[in-house]
Amino acid sequence: MTQRQAAHPALIALGAVGAVGVGAAVWGVGIERQLFTVREATAAALAPGSSSLRVLHISDAHMAPWQHRKQRWLASLAALEPDLVVNTGDNLGHRDGLAGIRRALAPFAGIPGVFVHGSNDVHAPSARNPLKYFRGPSQTPPEGGPGGLDTQAMDAFFTDELGWRSLNNTAFRTAVRGNDLEFIGVDDPHRGWDDFDTLRADISSLGATRMKSTRIAVAHAPYRRVLDDFIGLGADALFAGHTHGGQVCLPGFGALVANCDIPLKQAKGLSTWSHGGRTVPLNVSAGCGHSIYAPVRFACRPEATLLTLTARTA
Repeated sequence: MTQRQAAHPALIALGAVGAVGVGAAVWGVGIERQLFTVREATAAALAPGSSSLRVLHISDAHMAPWQHRKQRWLASLAALEPDLVVNTGDNLGHRDGLAGIRRALAPFAGIPGVFVHGSNDVHAPSARNPLKYFRGPSQTPPEGGPGGLDTQAMDAFFTDELGWRSLNNTAFRTAVRGNDLEFIGVDDPHRGWDDFDTLRADISSLGATRMKSTRIAVAHAPYRRVLDDFIGLGADALFAGHTHGGQVCLPGFGALVANCDIPLKQAKGLSTWSHGGRTVPLNVSAGCGHSIYAPVRFACRPEATLLTLTARTA
């Protein structure tokens, strides 16, 4: 009778680890990155006595023309009937991505909205080693690198066809559902495009803040200095994206990187930010996309946020 030699325990363990790795890759690349979800939350941020606002926060679509499932999902969010849309940038992920953004966001025409740029609304993505992402915030490439994105056409679609307002280093005042809102925002801080001097001048042009005004601040990348400056300018609520929520997270731990200096525990979701004796709500969207050169999400589903803003008690 022939006897079989038992497999070495180390080989069994190595095989198990390999199987887990393959399974995780299949899940992250083939399944989870398509599991779009809406995260709902509530935050008290509006001036006392204000009526509540349903804010749809979308970010980091990184749209490519063939991503029809993502386009249909974004379009379906109009059925949520938000009072306001906040778009924190990186809409484009391909030179022909604007066609997909048009299909995805056309149903929001007529719903008040604001937007800021991420760098991928200006510069097309380029192939790079995705493992470098885990070494810390990505380096700012030199200006004049890969471009080719029709930022002007995208902005015209947002402003002329959807009726949204740009918040790239600017401020304006409007009313939404009877609430007096002041919006302030900056261009992408990750590229150093934020210009707070210009923003402060625009805020000054608004005149004195009204008693029942709420100031909402919007940026693509939630760097600490930007969040601090926003609160210093009187922001009552903060919106940002950029982090992808870590994109590849560790179950039970969360984000391993944020691609900026925000604490990892705040790389996605609703939290608060404190500066100068004030604490205000901060919503960082994990976004609904990814670079076409890193098509994976793990333990971090693609998302949009339906954030209900309610009145502060004081």
